[in-house]
Amino acid sequence: MDAELERAGHGPILSSASSITIDVQHLNKAYGERVAVDDISFDVRKGSIFALLGPNGAGKTTTVEILEGYRKRDRGSVRILGRDPASDSAELRHRVGVMPQQGGVYPQLRPMEALRLFASFYSNPRDPEELIQEVGLGDSLNQRYRYLSGGQQQRLSLALALIGRPELVFLDEPTTGMDPLARRATWATIRNLRDDGVTVVITTHLMDEAEQLADDVLIINHGRVVVRGTPDSLMAATGGALLRFRTNATLDLPRLSSSVGQEVRASERNGYLIETEPSPALVAALATALAEQHALISELRVGNPSLEEAFLELTRAEIE
Repeated sequence: MDAELERAGHGPILSSASSITIDVQHLNKAYGERVAVDDISFDVRKGSIFALLGPNGAGKTTTVEILEGYRKRDRGSVRILGRDPASDSAELRHRVGVMPQQGGVYPQLRPMEALRLFASFYSNPRDPEELIQEVGLGDSLNQRYRYLSGGQQQRLSLALALIGRPELVFLDEPTTGMDPLARRATWATIRNLRDDGVTVVITTHLMDEAEQLADDVLIINHGRVVVRGTPDSLMAATGGALLRFRTNATLDLPRLSSSVGQEVRASERNGYLIETEPSPALVAALATALAEQHALISELRVGNPSLEEAFLELTRAEIE
């Protein structure tokens, strides 16, 4: 097994205690008969970007809320910056930043008012004017929170999470509602946090976001760990090279598969793929077979599975 890949049932990746920001051992949480978190163990290295992924209902929110100190665990050990969030929440509050997915700001506040208010809670806050420019809200200073767009509200929430110079930041769906430029700018801010030694924990449904940002990925499903590893190791573990293509026509896949001698199947976003090592002969056969169906190739590329494809494969395998 690849050293970068840790599947369910194997022990956590070992690191020195001084390099660990989050240490979770045998965490359990149930709501009546429903087990939301089932014996999860993992750690997060200091100064890394850690992505927690899973389908809806997988236990992500419960896990993160326990780490943040907002929800009590039933069993297990949790250490955040060497402290227990269940009993040391007051001390951790000044060292941890939290960006919730929605809300958290009084609707009549303007961005600068909110930042100055939050800055007053810390002994050494960041400059609100500098931070508001960094997150791209310089043109929205006079708008009340309720009138900001969804993406602008997200950027303000990010700024509020960073105002106290945290050592650890939890970001829940950090770029939801953002346009592409704002999304890229937010990615740059998150990378800068890592470069400054801040530990970042992200939960997101955007697989390309996790693929671009994360140093480590933990996938959970039904409250259990499915796999942990780097994005590259997860993508490599779920298959070899793929040939992907798109066309301007609806295809007869059984006929096409027979013509090229390989199974052709539908992929995400109206594309198609062949799970095999591409060759000039295969590409030529594919072009000929598509021409027979009056289909023109609009895109053709090769490479390993994306993190989205790896995620779907790994979670499906865990369910089965």
